[in-house]
Amino acid sequence: MLNIFNQTTNKLVENLKSGQISSVEVCNQYIERIEKFEKDVKAWEYFDKKKLLEKAAEADEYRKSGKPMGSLHGLPIAVKDIIGTFEMPTECGSPVRKKMPSSQDSEVVNLLKIEGAIVMGKTVTTELAYFHPGKTTNPHDNSRTPGGSSSGSAAAIAAHMAPLSIGSQTNGSIIRPASYCGVVGYKPSYGLISRSGVMRQSDKLDHIGVFGKTVEDVALFAKSLIKKDLYDSSTIHYAADEMLNVCKKGPLYEPKFIFYKTKNWKNIDKESQKSFEFFIKTFKKNIEVFDTPSYFDDIPKYHKIIHETDMANNFQGYYKKSKKHLSKEMVSAIERGLKYSAKEYAEAIDFMKRSYESYKEVFEDYHGVLTPSSAGVAPKGLKSTGSPEFCTIWTYMGLPSISLPLLVGENNLPLGVQLIGDKLDDLRFLGVANWLEKNCKKYAK
Repeated sequence: MLNIFNQTTNKLVENLKSGQISSVEVCNQYIERIEKFEKDVKAWEYFDKKKLLEKAAEADEYRKSGKPMGSLHGLPIAVKDIIGTFEMPTECGSPVRKKMPSSQDSEVVNLLKIEGAIVMGKTVTTELAYFHPGKTTNPHDNSRTPGGSSSGSAAAIAAHMAPLSIGSQTNGSIIRPASYCGVVGYKPSYGLISRSGVMRQSDKLDHIGVFGKTVEDVALFAKSLIKKDLYDSSTIHYAADEMLNVCKKGPLYEPKFIFYKTKNWKNIDKESQKSFEFFIKTFKKNIEVFDTPSYFDDIPKYHKIIHETDMANNFQGYYKKSKKHLSKEMVSAIERGLKYSAKEYAEAIDFMKRSYESYKEVFEDYHGVLTPSSAGVAPKGLKSTGSPEFCTIWTYMGLPSISLPLLVGENNLPLGVQLIGDKLDDLRFLGVANWLEKNCKKYAK
């Protein structure tokens, strides 16, 4: 039997389609990993190996029939537990939703099934995808946080308990866990992946994204999820069929980047600062270090106004009926959200467009922007999921971002480099990310 952990997900998909390995064999290998490591990592909110193997057997029978197969046929995929699944509970990390089913599959789960993928289970999220931690630990050191809010989705990939997973980001919930867990986390441009059937925090800020081991693996995955959805008015028509091919080709010529240390550089531990400095030096012919524009200073404030106002609106039912079952962090955020004025909210929304219009010319001269993904390696302790401070600006502007596990910090723990691209330029953006990933590996050798 093929060892699935020695190959990329792209290769695994090829082997599944050709019949060199069956979906049942793949799922059994992941089940073995889960049975070995889940007691320590605690990445899963819902997992039923019997159901998984039944679905895998169905996928194998379908393949043998000779009928057309989707691009992910027979591949098991982990799904964050704020994403609606008809056959599994969607509890959103909160007791107020304990054992609550979804009335139907979310659009992203529907698209997975169209491509022949199998939903293998639901991964742990922080409470209602905000800051209060779930039970998941970091696979590299169980005494440290995996980050949040897509805690289980990142940890499952890092612990080889799933080949791909879906997460979400409203602030730093994909990029930060990817950095802490040492995996690739990709948040596409706002409007590319539908949020229909997904728990809503903020219509203006919520993004769906994906985790994998390599840039090419997340490109393979993401192209299946990028579709216009009439039930999510933010989504647009976007041709993503060539995403993987463009990703593999990479940029036409050697890329140029801006690196922002930002005003939060002082919050990064010294060992991690050294790693980033080494990275900048290694790619000195490709990187120019600049200070961030002054108007970036206002973005965290505006992001917070939108985020908390929208949570106050979307979670008002939980707040009114089940306040005692919500964490202090959630209650405080909702109560702040209730106090913002209409004028403050309108200004925060208006600045989204104005800030991007002011910034987009950067991408006329540079292939992308580089920053730390997080303020260092995963912090000790499980009472916090760390800070999203290096992600807020890019989420607010709706730009594509990806965390690449290129560096190590203190105690040899993973440290992500964040690459940001121009809005809706995701195909070329992933090609640049692929170039960076591959060239960093060359230097490492």
